[in-house]
Amino acid sequence: MAETQILLTEARMRAKPHGSSLKASVSMEWPVSLYVLLMVCGGLTGVTTVLFGFGGGFVVVPLLYQLLSQLNAADSAVGQSAMQIAVATSTCVMIFGALLATWRHQRAGTLDWSQVRPLLGVIGAGAVLGALAATAVHGEWLRWAFAAYLALTIGDCWLRPGFLSPTVASKAPPSFTATALSGLVIGWVAAFLGVGGSVMTVPLMRRRGIEMSRATAMANPLSLPVALAGTATYVALSATSTPAFGPWYLGYVDVRAAATLVVGSWIGIRVAALWIGRIPDRVHAKVYLALLIVVFGAMVVR
Repeated sequence: MAETQILLTEARMRAKPHGSSLKASVSMEWPVSLYVLLMVCGGLTGVTTVLFGFGGGFVVVPLLYQLLSQLNAADSAVGQSAMQIAVATSTCVMIFGALLATWRHQRAGTLDWSQVRPLLGVIGAGAVLGALAATAVHGEWLRWAFAAYLALTIGDCWLRPGFLSPTVASKAPPSFTATALSGLVIGWVAAFLGVGGSVMTVPLMRRRGIEMSRATAMANPLSLPVALAGTATYVALSATSTPAFGPWYLGYVDVRAAATLVVGSWIGIRVAALWIGRIPDRVHAKVYLALLIVVFGAMVVR
């Protein structure tokens, strides 16, 4: 985090000589160091997408929120919508990550499509509702909702049996009603917070007795309808309700940041694919939980 602050300070210093406002200068020109930072974080996003099914949100949302908050005045359009922009951009990056990670897991044979297919459509529907809700909520409230949801997920995974040590696999498939309700909630929460749904789908699959490598694998195709529906909704809203953020924005999506993150993500996914199925189940679950705790800390400490 200290290194990030140094890079942000450098960005401010570069912006000052141009004579215009900080907001305008930074939105037009970023130092190379910020692109490098985004690519590195994009690489980390790729790793967490393949190995933990995170979809990138747990890395991208805190990073972009901090970046936008530091580089823009609090009363500027970008500063006031920093959390919405972070969530929307994360959702956009998720499209690439979910597609490539799904392909990697398909090749590795870790995907169980019988568990995935029933949830795809309803998750997409929930994602549209979640994206609409996110744009109507103040950025600070959205930030704390993100942190609160992380805290609940961490507590649930830690305290309730079935996550750290999987239970015996359930043979009875869930009912249509249960599947539909689960999918709507997963899609809504995922698009609302820009996290891809892994924090709900992975614990859900674990409690069905599915090993960690397969549970995280299935989180990737389930993130795709969230990414597509959420991004389309965020972009569509730009026609009527989005403030003028600058030339690098498409609705709430920061195109410049998204493109840089995607490049880094591609590299991270290629590297992490070598570890698919090779991490011991209990270690895999513990690292997943530890990553959630790290991200929670990043969101709480601004």
